Amino acid sequence: MTIPISRRALVAGGAALALGPGPGLLRSARADNGVTDGLIRIGQSAVFSGPAKDFGIDYRAGIRLYFDRINKSGGVNGRKLELVSYDDAYDPAKTAANTAKLIDEDKVFALAGFVATGNLAAAMPLAEKAGVPMFAPLVGTTSFRTRVNRLLFHVRAGYDLELRKIISHLSTLSLSSIAVVYQDSAFGKSNLATCEQLAADYKVQVVKTLPLAIAAEDAKQVVASLADAKPGAVLMIMAGRMVEVFMRDYRANGGAAPLYTLSVGITDAAGSAKRLEGKLAGLVTASIVPPPQAVRVPIVADYQRDRAEFGEKIDSYTTLEGYIASRVMVEGLRRAGKALTRDSFIAGLEGIGSARFGDFPVEYGAKNHNGSTFVDLEMYTRDGQLRR
Repeated sequence: MTIPISRRALVAGGAALALGPGPGLLRSARADNGVTDGLIRIGQSAVFSGPAKDFGIDYRAGIRLYFDRINKSGGVNGRKLELVSYDDAYDPAKTAANTAKLIDEDKVFALAGFVATGNLAAAMPLAEKAGVPMFAPLVGTTSFRTRVNRLLFHVRAGYDLELRKIISHLSTLSLSSIAVVYQDSAFGKSNLATCEQLAADYKVQVVKTLPLAIAAEDAKQVVASLADAKPGAVLMIMAGRMVEVFMRDYRANGGAAPLYTLSVGITDAAGSAKRLEGKLAGLVTASIVPPPQAVRVPIVADYQRDRAEFGEKIDSYTTLEGYIASRVMVEGLRRAGKALTRDSFIAGLEGIGSARFGDFPVEYGAKNHNGSTFVDLEMYTRDGQLRR
């Protein structure tokens, strides 16, 4: 079945924001860990400004959407949910400062919805020192998943699974050589190493690897370096507008190899399609949630129902991802019981086991905090819609 869908409809702005009941409700004997008789306070640092802002804005909107649903229904075991969000502008140093503020000043119970590999790496030592759980970062980097960190829980599938899906697909198409253009950051470098290992496993030759700066305005030098390599396909391990910049210059230079990207590659699909003047067509992307208009999937039907009742004017894969993450988090809180502690929350999440949330599969246990393994491939049309 073919389902056209823009990865993003309209973008809502925002930077630092507290959502839910006001801070005046936090005065209780449990305020030091973000729990009162009537409230649970969750903290988020994410990117709400700059070229990558769509990730944070959309992810926060999805988390908030399910919080709104739960709060209207009376909360979790009688407690309503509050999300305190600060903008880190994609800067790990700001993430660290925000995380310290959330833990030390806002006294949050848990952290959730952080965005990007380097930013998560900056936050985790602070979370670990304070014993604060970190839930559902928008990060799929393998290094965070190879061993269980008691405080860290993922929901989205790892980038290793996305890369495996792409490379195995290329292998079945008998495309035996690829070039990799990667973001010059912890995210790009770490996942390049994963990509190279998977390519070797599938006997796909990596003929060229080229870094691109996060804030690059053009990719002409990178494109020129690809000319002699003549790869069978180009895989982009980059997030947000960098993908658009590379595609613009690659196509303008006559590059014709098939292009592939991770799930974080394109967020503003309609905007990218317009700016690329139709040249977005044919880009293949990994997706780690169902299409947000596929209401035949129960979790998507719930998401669209709640958007109609509570939603902002955002409808994207990332917003749906945030909604799913929020729903899983609420289940962990529910299982933790009325006498909520961080230990009981961790036990509640691990107790989920193998479960389906509106037919979306997630699995946790004492030895598995990785959540979902769902990955699919979709292709963009010239106007920014996606087709399977």
